[in-house]
Amino acid sequence: MNKLRVINHKDQRVLTTAQLAETFGTENKIITNNFSRNKDRYTAGKHYFELRGQELDDFKGSHQFDTNLKFAPVVYLWTEKGAWMHAKSLNTDQAWEAYEMLVDDYYRIKSNPYEQLSQELQAIFLLDQRTQAFEVRVTRLENNTTIDYGQQNDLQLLANKVVVSMLGGKESPAYLNKTIRGETYSALWRDFKGYFNTNSYKNTLVKDFDKAKEYVSSWRPHGKLLRDIEQANSQLAFN
Repeated sequence: MNKLRVINHKDQRVLTTAQLAETFGTENKIITNNFSRNKDRYTAGKHYFELRGQELDDFKGSHQFDTNLKFAPVVYLWTEKGAWMHAKSLNTDQAWEAYEMLVDDYYRIKSNPYEQLSQELQAIFLLDQRTQAFEVRVTRLENNTTIDYGQQNDLQLLANKVVVSMLGGKESPAYLNKTIRGETYSALWRDFKGYFNTNSYKNTLVKDFDKAKEYVSSWRPHGKLLRDIEQANSQLAFN
């Protein structure tokens, strides 16, 4: 972190895309792609500065860059809040740890930038900083915490209810057929794991719990499995 070359723009410290990518342990194109996909969530002047034309020429003239950036037609500079948005998009331990170090060692100027303000205003800015740091930790916790045993049990009970319903009840031929019943449970959880990109429903993230319940509730068998269920239950109609 100490090796970062300090860049100031409009009275605040900023980072280039290359600096941010290196610090977060990713590639420039990942930072750029995340920004492009979520551009409506970023605010110019708050999260980033976009330099073009004469403004960019003036900026280049007062800073030294590598060859690639030197001839770039546009340069993005990321503020502390912009770095937070990218850490949230990447959502890796390395990115969050790097962000916290950036806040402590880069974005925060060691001298008090509010020393000319009244004590009341200084207290307000300090509270805002602490609130932002707290939100970072809460977001990180929400994005990495999995559901507890009670929530796992709720999902399992909901899945049982859905499977029984989809098979036509516990007295239906489809439900009494162990093969079809087993395949239905397997299909539900296989689809679930694919949708939530997890290796087990037990590892569902807390932030996805409500969506997980909605997914299970609305799940329906399809393809060959659906035909097998319908054919098994049609036997009842002819008996």
